[in-house]
Amino acid sequence: WEMAPDPRVLSIQSHVVHGYVGNKAAVLPLQVLGFDVDFINSVQFSNHTGYGTFKGSVLSGDELWDLASGLQANGLATHSHVLTGYIGSVSFLRTVLKVVATVRAQHPGAVYVCDPVLGDAGKLYVPEDLVEVYRKEVVPVATVLTPNQFEAEMLTGVTIRTSEDAFRACDFLHNQGVRTVVITSAHVESAAGDVITLLASRRESTGPGAPGVGVVRYGIAIPSIPGHYTGTGDLTAALLLAWMHRLGDEKLVDALEKTVASVQAVLKRTLADSGPGSELRLVQRISDFLEPAVILRAQGM
Repeated sequence: WEMAPDPRVLSIQSHVVHGYVGNKAAVLPLQVLGFDVDFINSVQFSNHTGYGTFKGSVLSGDELWDLASGLQANGLATHSHVLTGYIGSVSFLRTVLKVVATVRAQHPGAVYVCDPVLGDAGKLYVPEDLVEVYRKEVVPVATVLTPNQFEAEMLTGVTIRTSEDAFRACDFLHNQGVRTVVITSAHVESAAGDVITLLASRRESTGPGAPGVGVVRYGIAIPSIPGHYTGTGDLTAALLLAWMHRLGDEKLVDALEKTVASVQAVLKRTLADSGPGSELRLVQRISDFLEPAVILRAQGM
């Protein structure tokens, strides 16, 4: 494989001193896969917020802009990709959009991979006014969106019970301008047994009034692994960015399969070493980022 010259990612996500969420889950796999990563830590916490307590500080929108303008002043905002995850306030989210615009002014083809972290299983993690900003302002500038089922429903107003519903939600997002939508974990009625389904849709022509042509759609049924693991979504979005870039547009199916294979390898190792729901065993699975052993295959939908 040949990568485009020197891909560089600007990753704006949270940082934890201990454990693997946000940038701690995204930066290492990207670097291993050959990407230079400039990362801005939107928060610096002692550990993820699922623990009994956490300490630390939150970066403001002004502080984010300060860092970004420093890069810009030195001609360093030349990124091929921007990656974002959990964002806790409207002001910070709007500043992220300013940063994306700055990067695209330097590099018009820059890819924005957005994991729109809003909540899960019917529960919002973020202030409600954030949802509207994602819907109206973020979705139209994102190239790739990686919501879970609940987030896809929040962004589109479509209730997802079947894969048809999920692809209807994807079409809504394509019409807003998103090229590739990967619903990272859906519970759809047709799936047998204890599985979660990853559903992906890519469309050649996007935006309002664009013809719904050139659509490719895939699904991967993923057997459930016991426990709730924090950081899986951050890892998934980073790996999707990496493999979609490394393999190119024609190989979306391979990018999906490799991403799922790597995440599954990390989760299985984590479960075996430390039990359900523990911190991801990321460092122990570096070989699975480079050479993922694909077991679960994507089906055309």
